[in-house]
Amino acid sequence: MAYNEKDLRSKAEAYLKAEREPVFRTEVEAELARGDWEALFDRFYTSLSFGTAGMRGIIGGGTNRMNSYMVRKVTQGLSEYLMTASANPSVVIAYDSRNFSELFAMEAALVLAANGVSVYLYQTLHPVPMLSFAVRYLQTTAGIVITASHNPAKYNGYKVYWRDGGQVTPPHDYSIAERANAVKLEDIKDINEQNARSKGLLVPVPDKVDEAYYHAALLSLRRPNLVQDSPITVAYTPLHGSGNIPVQHLLKKVGIRCVVVEQQREPDGNFPTVELPNPEHPKAMQMVLDLAKREKADIVLGTDPDADRLGIAIPLSAKKDEYRLLTGNQIATLLVDYLVEADKHKLLSKRPLVVKSLVTTDLVARIVESQGGRCKDVLTGFKYIAEQIADLEGPKGEHEYFLFGCEESYGFLTLNQVRDKDAVSSALASVEMMCYWAKQNLTLQERLEQIYERWGYSTEAVFSKDYEGASGKEKMASIMANLRKLKTGDQLAGKEITDFKDLLDGKQDKFPPSDVLIMHLEGGDKLVVRPSGTEPKIKYYLFFTAEASERAQLEKDLPSRIERYKAALS
Repeated sequence: MAYNEKDLRSKAEAYLKAEREPVFRTEVEAELARGDWEALFDRFYTSLSFGTAGMRGIIGGGTNRMNSYMVRKVTQGLSEYLMTASANPSVVIAYDSRNFSELFAMEAALVLAANGVSVYLYQTLHPVPMLSFAVRYLQTTAGIVITASHNPAKYNGYKVYWRDGGQVTPPHDYSIAERANAVKLEDIKDINEQNARSKGLLVPVPDKVDEAYYHAALLSLRRPNLVQDSPITVAYTPLHGSGNIPVQHLLKKVGIRCVVVEQQREPDGNFPTVELPNPEHPKAMQMVLDLAKREKADIVLGTDPDADRLGIAIPLSAKKDEYRLLTGNQIATLLVDYLVEADKHKLLSKRPLVVKSLVTTDLVARIVESQGGRCKDVLTGFKYIAEQIADLEGPKGEHEYFLFGCEESYGFLTLNQVRDKDAVSSALASVEMMCYWAKQNLTLQERLEQIYERWGYSTEAVFSKDYEGASGKEKMASIMANLRKLKTGDQLAGKEITDFKDLLDGKQDKFPPSDVLIMHLEGGDKLVVRPSGTEPKIKYYLFFTAEASERAQLEKDLPSRIERYKAALS
């Protein structure tokens, strides 16, 4: 590829004037010195943009990287918008264990303070759900979390929350993005930490905020006496992230023994024991499974670096020598089943509302709606679940209450005071659920089988393809355009498409415009296709259902059916 060396040099030199951190400057200076134009092109062919909830990228020097300059640039745009949204704006900031998270949090805090925005800054790493809670508790205008969630170690990111505790939604997200992406070097205001603190513009988050979160999580238990001092063992891994202290704190509060993977206990942004710090991935959970076998654990828990995703494994027998990792859909199914059962007495006054992403199993809806509740599908992204919870603060709340929110990608929420997925309080709820069914002489696996018998068997397959680099976006757009040529009546993988919905036009089922395709096919199969909102990939979600009597045949045919779909979609 031919590069415009003059243009690249100009961009690199402009960046070097703006970047204050030596570690990021050195990378760019070294490539300039040796004339590595290919590497420089990747760093500067574009700028990380502030999207609908923030930005995420590879850590390093350059405008197409996560670094101090890009954090300051985006924060200046956010500051300008906050000044139009509130007479006395304030922000609370949290960060996880990723490399440079603490630095980026301080950089954001100082830019906000320089613009006259009051800042609460956590002094230690805290997970996403506790930041969401803090926004609501402290009644700040907005919140920021420095995290790249479950991404590989080379990534970091910047999430923005609004005063309701959920990630920013229209019109705020578009307005912040427009301002943030337009900021120039000379626009960024600055103040040093000492001055910010002396002026009262930068203060620590009070300890009472953590205490209030823990109190709310404990109050959310449906049967606290059943959990208190239960003689069980929980095996847990925080995967080098921010969940260790809060998860252990809650379990200790209820007197439950928790054993933690020592090699993964301490925060470490390099995530040295895993390729990917994501409890969705079996390899990431292997060490805690090994620990569970040694300790004969009754339930296995894992959280990702910012503790918004929860993975669970359950023993397959009373010997506790083999464990099964549950899928996100199975966890959601078990939790919603337990919560509806536990809240049966409330159905006389209000009906429960469950909100799920459209790529989460429809089994959740069947469970809720068959027992008098309502299930609402929303676009992928927990901010859309937060919007539905917020609606209950109006007239709708006279007849409904929020019960549960879930995404198949291991995101769950049982705590009304939080407006993002919460692995911490959901871990506590999962332990309570396990204790309850154990009291009924049922394992979680046995309860899952009962659910399938009553509401039908459901399973799924999720696969994706990555499209890295400058040409990746074009390839993804081309693939989605080709899929949009399909229509009802066409064949896909040897099955007729019985219903085809394109959410891009904004006219389908009251969904806002979104780059998502939904296809129903003969025999009850369902396919959802969407580009990821956080990674350069297209994701394909396949859903299969069968009556309990037909389950064995479905499971036998499933591998070949999935391969046919993969071949057709390639």
